[in-house]
Amino acid sequence: MPVAASFIPLLATMSGNAAVMEAEGLGADLIEVQLASNFAGEQETRVAPGQETPAVTTPAAEPEIEADDALIEGRKRPGQQRQLPDKVSQENPGAVRPPPPEAFPADSFPVPDRWRLIESLGLVKERWFDPYHQNTLKGDRPIDRSKVKWLPIREDDWFFALNAVSDTVVEPRSFPIPVGVQTTDRPGSNDVFGRTNSLVLAQTFIVGAALIKGSTAYKPPDVEYRLTLAWQVNHVDVPERRVLFVEPSKPTHRTDDFLGVQEAFLDYHLANTSDRYDFRSIRVGIQPFNMDFRGFLFQDNQLGIRLFGNRDNNRFQFNLGAIWRLEKDTNSGLNDVTQSPRDDWTLFANVFRQDFPFPGFTSQLSATLNINREADDIEIDDNGFPVRPALLGNLRGRDYDIGYIGLSGDGRIGRINLTHSLYAALGEDRNSIFTDRKAEVRAFFAAAEASYDVNWARFRLSGLFASGDGDPYDNTERGFDAIFENPIFAGADTSYWIRQTIPFAGGGRVIGIQGRNGILNSLRSSKEQGQSNFNNPGTMLLGAGADFDLTPEFRLSGNVNHLWFHKTEILQALRNEGSIPNDIGWDLSTAAIWRPKATQNIVFRLSGAVLDPGKGFRDLFTNARRDDRYYSVLMNAIVTF
Repeated sequence: MPVAASFIPLLATMSGNAAVMEAEGLGADLIEVQLASNFAGEQETRVAPGQETPAVTTPAAEPEIEADDALIEGRKRPGQQRQLPDKVSQENPGAVRPPPPEAFPADSFPVPDRWRLIESLGLVKERWFDPYHQNTLKGDRPIDRSKVKWLPIREDDWFFALNAVSDTVVEPRSFPIPVGVQTTDRPGSNDVFGRTNSLVLAQTFIVGAALIKGSTAYKPPDVEYRLTLAWQVNHVDVPERRVLFVEPSKPTHRTDDFLGVQEAFLDYHLANTSDRYDFRSIRVGIQPFNMDFRGFLFQDNQLGIRLFGNRDNNRFQFNLGAIWRLEKDTNSGLNDVTQSPRDDWTLFANVFRQDFPFPGFTSQLSATLNINREADDIEIDDNGFPVRPALLGNLRGRDYDIGYIGLSGDGRIGRINLTHSLYAALGEDRNSIFTDRKAEVRAFFAAAEASYDVNWARFRLSGLFASGDGDPYDNTERGFDAIFENPIFAGADTSYWIRQTIPFAGGGRVIGIQGRNGILNSLRSSKEQGQSNFNNPGTMLLGAGADFDLTPEFRLSGNVNHLWFHKTEILQALRNEGSIPNDIGWDLSTAAIWRPKATQNIVFRLSGAVLDPGKGFRDLFTNARRDDRYYSVLMNAIVTF
């Protein structure tokens, strides 16, 4: 049996006994016996065979040493258990015993009012005017019920969120301004279009408050009450009479103000449908609606009811609702709740699917029905101009039922950012403005914008097609019109054509080629108060643009768009002209945006746009001064709390 390597130093100190035994031919077993005897504290002498055995002397017994005690600290022989010391117990009569471990299933336990814990530790000091840090007025902490005993709430998970916005607009501009029929501000002039320069000043204050139940970090609120009011003061100065007021005797400038109700709704959480907080909720009242990603069909705050929710870990979202349109204030565009709602309803249903058909891309399928019963209404706006029915064609009121089937998408395909919308407008116009008969509506719309990011720059391409009507006297209306558009597309309100209204003088009265903050050439009396019109020339657009984020606070943008009418037969019939070219012209714009805090709380914008008219625009709007170009400058400051 071999000797363990750890015992070799011990063998060398055993007075040469091992060497003697090896020389006399004794085996390894005897070496092991001798080694064991020495460890046991015994002294034994062995002699070679044939020799007399000497007397053996056995010394007094010594305490036995355990093998484990002789080894390195922490080592022990397998299967041996050292005796543990007696259990230490500590008695504390009358003390409160801690709860058992099973009372705390998690690694942490709740602390009362955890939202104010860091303030109690002196790490944060709340200031009511600071929106950048934790603030009870911004919904970061629940309401302290002891300070608002008059508020009818019972639980400790109610939050209050206050929002305030100041929106300032200074807008010098020029556009074709028709000369009044009865009089002009410049006696002796008899041209159809007069001077073009005008100025708009507008200051809007928006204040909104919400009372919310439930912690909304991972799930929708249980209950939400929200109210938002907007007050605007505006001033307009134009060079011609009968532009701002129907009466020729009134001046060429106007100052007006209005208070509108932009939100007033109750949002109620019906149920959670999964442990990932998929949900169903219902919202009733004046609320924001947007039928697609870019506001092509309907984007407004209106009175309605909406059932909405999601499924499959938020991969599916759905909306089902109805809208009853409110009247608008003429000069501010804000909701006027002092008037009865319009006889105009919109029913809609849509579903969104994330990561379809590509990861990072969201697709939307929608169905929308617009029901209008205002054929017998006569509506005069606040400045004395008729808006329903429109003073176009036969000047008669209309009823219509139009269904919109839409397919939209927004997201990313590889490194390409893409957004698109496709719509088919199908339905019936009960009284066509050219034939006084029923007409089928068969109109189509397509728009897409693709962009590519290179470091701090984004390059964009835009395209839009809205079909026009090529025969105003048949029984089919093919001009596409939206319900209430507010497009974020091709430069949005930086663009001249989207920002400004171009009056269609000579073919209708108080009619615009397109509406303010709209891109469609719809020939409506007013986007806010008028009706949709499917007898229109249609719109085509091709554009390119770029955004440059020079710093986190500063961005430069530029856009170049070329616009055409799709069909001009409607314009020819209304103007009694033999031919009108399709070319509207070039729309060039640029904008600078500065966010001094690198947030959306303070935003300054300065933009400028120029319309270089094409042959079609010049044919319609040539004036005495032969203005070659029209401009728009927008200075905007937004401060948000």
